[in-house]
Formats: sequence, structure tokens, C-alpha cells
Amino acid sequence: MTDKRSDILRVSVAVLFIPLLYVLIRYLPPHAFFPLVVGTALLATYEFYRLHFGQERIPLELALGLGATGLVLAGMQWPGVVPDQLLWLLILSLVLITRLFSGRDPKRAMTDSAILLFGVVYIGLTLGHLLLIRAREDGVFLIFFLLLVTWGADTGAYTAGKTLGRTKLAPVISPNKTVEGFFGGLALGTALALVARSWFLPAFTVGDCVVLGLLLAGIGALGDLAESALKRSAGVKDSGRVIPGHGGILDRVDSLLFTAPLFYYYVTLIKH
Repeated sequence: MTDKRSDILRVSVAVLFIPLLYVLIRYLPPHAFFPLVVGTALLATYEFYRLHFGQERIPLELALGLGATGLVLAGMQWPGVVPDQLLWLLILSLVLITRLFSGRDPKRAMTDSAILLFGVVYIGLTLGHLLLIRAREDGVFLIFFLLLVTWGADTGAYTAGKTLGRTKLAPVISPNKTVEGFFGGLALGTALALVARSWFLPAFTVGDCVVLGLLLAGIGALGDLAESALKRSAGVKDSGRVIPGHGGILDRVDSLLFTAPLFYYYVTLIKH
């Protein structure tokens, strides 16, 4: 697919998806957000496991990993129902015990166990912070702020890198990422944070927006690179093909895996 056709497809999908997401977040109650986060996390977790296991038949591993991810998200949606320590102890125990019945080569037990547990933490625990943000009194607008800055920074990095990019940022991990693109993401992310403040989130100061714009854009770029390193290790370009023109679900949320926790702890520990 040519770059031009790919760009048109990317924009078309975004135009269709964004209004639906806006309605779901803006006009539906907080618990309606839960199925969206769970569905996204489960698809991303499935794609992550496929990076390691490839096309091998792994029904037990998938059931365990996806089930554990769902449990973590449920625990974050309804905190206190099950103690966090007990939940993680249960997940860890199941990951280790199921290695005894998987029928796979015991020499892979350590690697497979680490991958299963890491998938739950890497995707379930991080994306679960979206639920914590949405549960706040001002959660609707905080979610909008987070998505606008994170995805805006991604767009700024992509556009600046494509038009101005000359200096490779991480050539071994992601040859297409450039320093110019990175700074383009910082610039657009910060600009959109300031726009969001004047538009719907006046509780944030100009200083908050500058700090958050730079932090979210910067850490989001690192999240993108981290996922690129995982894909390079697996020898694939995209984590999947679920979204036309955008690759897999994991490709779309890789930045959010880093920005959602950072943003949550900023607004809870610094802004209160």
C-alpha cells in the first residue's frame, strides 16, 4: 500500500472512530467505559502473546493470560472487592502451576511464565489506569485531555518525521523514528494541552499543561519505541491487522500504556 493510500485510510478510520468514542465517554455513565477498556486490553494482550508464541496453539496460555488481564481490570474498576495482594498472588500462582499441565517443552517454562505474567502487567495494569481516571469526578474531561495530548503527540511525531525527519532517533529499534519527529510530537502535544485547558479543562494551569504536554508526549514516544523493540524481537512490523491503516490494537495503545499511569498519578498526587 502506498504512503498516500495508507494516510487516507488512517484518517478515514479516525474520522469514523473518534465521534463514537466521544459519545461513549461524554454521554454514557462511567461503567459503560469498562467494556471498551476491557475489550481493548484483551485484544492488545492477545496480540502481545502472539508476538512470542507466533501461530502455535496455546489455548491454556491464552485463557490464563486473558483471564488474568480481565481480573486485573475488574479489580481496578471495583477496587476493594478483592485485595490487590491476593489478586496478584492468585495470578502468579496460576501462571506457575499451569506450566505443569501445558504439555509444552519444560525448557520453555521460565520464558513462557515470564511472558504470560508480563503481558498482564504491561497491558492490563497500565490500561487499567484509564478506569481509575474515568472514575474521578472530573474523569470525562481528564480522559479527553489524556487522549487528545497522547494521540495528538503521536500525530505530530508522525507528521514532522515524515516531512522534516532527517536524524534517526533509534535506528536499531525503529528506523523510521526521527529526532525531528520526536520534537514535533513534543510541540503538538504541548500545544494541544494548552488548547484543552482553554476549551474544557480550566482547572489546569498553563504550567500544568506545559509540563503534562512535554511529559505525556515524551513518555508516549518511549512507549511507542518500547513496543517497537518487542515487535523487532518477534520479527514483525505490526502487532496485528485489526484496524485498517493503523496495524493492531497494541500499535494504537502502546503510547497510552505509558501515558495513562503517568497522567493518573500526576492528577492524584500533584493536582489532587
